Amino acid sequence: MTVDSPSVDSAAFREAISHFATGVTVITTVHDGVPAGITASAVSSLSLEPVLLLVCVNHTSSTHTAIDGSGRFVVNVLGEDDGELALHFARPSADKFADVELEPGHDLPVLKKAIAHFVCDVHERFPGGDHSIFIGLVRQCGAVPGRHPLLYFRSRFGKFRDPQAELLAEAASWDAASLGSLGNIRPGRNR
Repeated sequence: MTVDSPSVDSAAFREAISHFATGVTVITTVHDGVPAGITASAVSSLSLEPVLLLVCVNHTSSTHTAIDGSGRFVVNVLGEDDGELALHFARPSADKFADVELEPGHDLPVLKKAIAHFVCDVHERFPGGDHSIFIGLVRQCGAVPGRHPLLYFRSRFGKFRDPQAELLAEAASWDAASLGSLGNIRPGRNR
């Protein structure tokens, strides 16, 4: 389907943009002692000098109000097995942080399951239609090596495919009997 119009239909745009794979994050903050969080895929690195990233948050979200009020937020990057956590923060809830483990030692909510996190101060805010674009000055960040991200593509969650890791896992699952059948192969004799 091709849409060529100065006023693109929002459903057509949503369908087309769903073909752009993104990572999945949970944006968190605390305002007036109350934690807030929302699932977001509209996140991007912006600058290395200074270190900036951007997040886009819908005006109607309570997390938008909380970020606006606190002037701070955390981008929590979710791992490939965290689809349920993404859905949890995407749905309305009286307490989105019930039963969610947080990393100790932070004054803003850093999710324990996050494979990376970025603690930011709001550097600038710009209007963006029904969203605001928050530019975050990164104050602290961290990552867990060896973990893969949760992906979002065509309105579904997915995983990054790593053929080398799959081969290593398959090789590790071979049992001794499987390897025993290779005993008849001798270097230099089976040519």
